[in-house]
Amino acid sequence: MTPAVETARMAQPSEKCVAMKLIIQIPCLNEEAVIGETLAALPRHVPGFSSVEWLVIDDGCTDNTVQRAIEAGADHVVHHAANEGLARAFSTGLEAGLRLGADVIVNTDADNQYNADDIHLLTTPVLNNEAEMVIGARPIMAIRHFSLPKKILQGIGSWVVRLLSGTTISDAPSGFRAISKNAAKRLVVFSDYTYTLETIIQAGHKNLPVRSVPIRVNKDVRPSRLLKSIPSYIKHSAATMIRVFVIYKPFRFFFLIGASLFVSGLIIGLRYLWFFLQDEGGGHIQSLILSSILLGMGFQTVLVAFVADLLAANRRLLEDIRFRVSRDD
Repeated sequence: MTPAVETARMAQPSEKCVAMKLIIQIPCLNEEAVIGETLAALPRHVPGFSSVEWLVIDDGCTDNTVQRAIEAGADHVVHHAANEGLARAFSTGLEAGLRLGADVIVNTDADNQYNADDIHLLTTPVLNNEAEMVIGARPIMAIRHFSLPKKILQGIGSWVVRLLSGTTISDAPSGFRAISKNAAKRLVVFSDYTYTLETIIQAGHKNLPVRSVPIRVNKDVRPSRLLKSIPSYIKHSAATMIRVFVIYKPFRFFFLIGASLFVSGLIIGLRYLWFFLQDEGGGHIQSLILSSILLGMGFQTVLVAFVADLLAANRRLLEDIRFRVSRDD
């Protein structure tokens, strides 16, 4: 039995979810050739929701994407005056969805790579209070247009995200996801490159329940714009994960670096001391200098760890204030 068939037997939304609004958001950049097909595949009725609306985020389109989207039935369009990137478009969509009264927001891609018939698989765990964010896990190894290096990188990247976030997500780069109203209010995307990895790590550190469900994909209609090259993808993804880890675990990050430098300097210093006691210190003065430098750098980095931890505490307070204000709106 295939994973898609198995997930189709998940518990249906409970009876209490009867007057709920679902907003399906689609970030777009010059997608006039495919946006009509993508919107045509979206559902107007999803179990557990009294209304389903479509939101298109115009991320500085210079073609007829917006016009095609309106013609295809888009209920709402929000605009960026210029291209601000996928991560910013995703955040703009969340903000707009909350203003429009969404109880759950589903994000999907404009190139119609995800099977829209599986949207209910994403929303059901949210409606049943089993998760605040649900990620659609693609059958990576079965996708023919994914090269072997890309499949391997997807697996490694998802494994790293699982380590950093403490979640069990199997397809971290997937953009097909459902987000509860509560989670949408608490997520703050810092990256300019992509939101997919950062939001999972962030949700894990904020103790928001995250899970993944197997979903299906459609045929490939165009190459990924985010994955311009494998080296570029590795560089940007690694930078994003390190940056998020520093933001949410600054003390651990800087303390480990500082402790490593300090211990290295201590070992080299003890080595010099041994030679000095053997009356051979004159020939190892370089070790003394290097030890002094490493000990100083290590001590200063440990001090930075404490300062960074204080800044992180201040950031958490600001995020809590932001969440409380948005909850009261």
